[in-house]
Amino acid sequence: MSERQGPRAAAGNNQTSGAQDASKKKDVPEEDFDIDMGAPETEKAAVAIQSQFRKFQKKKHDDKS
Repeated sequence: MSERQGPRAAAGNNQTSGAQDASKKKDVPEEDFDIDMGAPETEKAAVAIQSQFRKFQKKKHDDKS
């Protein structure tokens, strides 16, 4: 299991009620990520993610039309 996926990723698509899910979140500590937001590779990754998201949004909008 990857560090980024966390313990919930291995569980798959288990369906839980909102109340149960909220109570479990209280027990899980927040994860701190040490990401250099000024690093060139971070900026390139952000641009790539934003580009793919815009393409997805455009495709989703075009499908509705």
